[in-house]
Amino acid sequence: MIENFGTNVLSYFAANQGWVHLFLWTIFAIGILQNLISALQLPFAYFELKRHSQTEDTESNWQLLISEEAPAMSILVPAYNESATIVANVRSMLFVQYPNLEIVVANDGSTDNTLDELKNAFSLEPVTRAHELVAPHEPIRGVYGSKLYPNLLVVDKENGGCKADAVNAALNFSRNPLYCVVDADSLLEPEALLRSVRPFMEEPDEMVAVGGTIRVLNGCTVENGEIVKFDLPQRFLPLVQSMEYIRAFLMARLAWSSWGMLSIVSGAFGIFRRDVSLEIGGWSLDTIGEDYDFVVKLHRYMADKKRAYKMRYVPEPVCWTEAPEDLKILKSQRTRWQRGALEVAFKNKDMVFNPKYGKFGMFAMPNNYLVDVIGPLAELIGYLVLPLFFFLGWINYPYLLAFIAIFFVFGTFIGVSTLVLEELELQRSPRASDLLKLGLVAVLENFGYRQLNSIWRVIGWYQFIRKVEGWGEMTRKGDKK
Repeated sequence: MIENFGTNVLSYFAANQGWVHLFLWTIFAIGILQNLISALQLPFAYFELKRHSQTEDTESNWQLLISEEAPAMSILVPAYNESATIVANVRSMLFVQYPNLEIVVANDGSTDNTLDELKNAFSLEPVTRAHELVAPHEPIRGVYGSKLYPNLLVVDKENGGCKADAVNAALNFSRNPLYCVVDADSLLEPEALLRSVRPFMEEPDEMVAVGGTIRVLNGCTVENGEIVKFDLPQRFLPLVQSMEYIRAFLMARLAWSSWGMLSIVSGAFGIFRRDVSLEIGGWSLDTIGEDYDFVVKLHRYMADKKRAYKMRYVPEPVCWTEAPEDLKILKSQRTRWQRGALEVAFKNKDMVFNPKYGKFGMFAMPNNYLVDVIGPLAELIGYLVLPLFFFLGWINYPYLLAFIAIFFVFGTFIGVSTLVLEELELQRSPRASDLLKLGLVAVLENFGYRQLNSIWRVIGWYQFIRKVEGWGEMTRKGDKK
């Protein structure tokens, strides 16, 4: 029966060559459009980096940043079953250089000993803390403070089933006008908040969100919650993710920030205005892509209220996070990301090409549909169908070669160009051998790894259709000291 079906499909396509060519040119056009947008991003990313670079700050600028002029900030840390890393990461946040800072950890009903680890490491005791009940979340079980660390607060709550629930609880308990969301498995560089708060100081009335850079922690040596030695990961999976993160943050987000159409501020490291966040009811609990959803929600709210606003990505502040080191965990992460992107896309489909939402609705949302909704399906279909059509003689060699150039050669060009951009402006790689290794990865990822990601994203599409819920498996090595 399956053989008959396959034969019938091939017979249909063979008899309808016009439809075959229309189908192939559609796939081809989608690839060209995505690559043209990527090519356009490179120069804009470069000029945005030059315009807002903080690598040559004068002493007077730094004195301003560490003065009382810097707005008070809260670090919100949602934590679920993070006993392996939570103490080291909270210590790293206590080392962050910032004049007026509080840390609010929300233990989201962990089933391991996350809360006990915090109690023992920081001498926590029950306290009473007045708080608002604006952003929705599950009931609070207890609140803990420390005489040794008066700027640390731990909120213990029942599990909400999503990260946004824990963020909302910490948001309600926070007291400062700005807050920074940091994943419990991440480490902030000591100067990260000082660098990322500058846009709020430059444009305090309009700035509502600022995103920083996420880098892969695997391979680095950590002591007492601080990175004492930088090294690239030794294993291929976290190494190729290092290249992905550099490309995604340094090129794509810089460019969209330059255009005033930033679509996402990473939930692993982003700074937001507390008052506006409470005005929109906090973080949504009905999506797995809570960070993407929240930023789109901000765009929608500010446009609906006809209020001037800005968002910016700042490349210098870095937050380090542990990347998955095995395929099973990585697949779970990527299918979840795809489900989250689709949830946000269809939830906000009325914003697409809607002039009410300005250039974000006219350009950013259509691009998100191209990349997140159409892109994964078109790319995987191209990988599977074009070689088959070539061997059947339905397409010629130049067409197949053009497809390879679009999806393989151009992908390599973008990756290598991003590395050049980073080295010219930020110089984050201390050794030439690291640049060579990342350059090699930028080539190799296009031959196998990229195709595997396409498969995972299509699986995410299937899970979205089937209404699969939950975060999936995500384990930590816990080798931080």
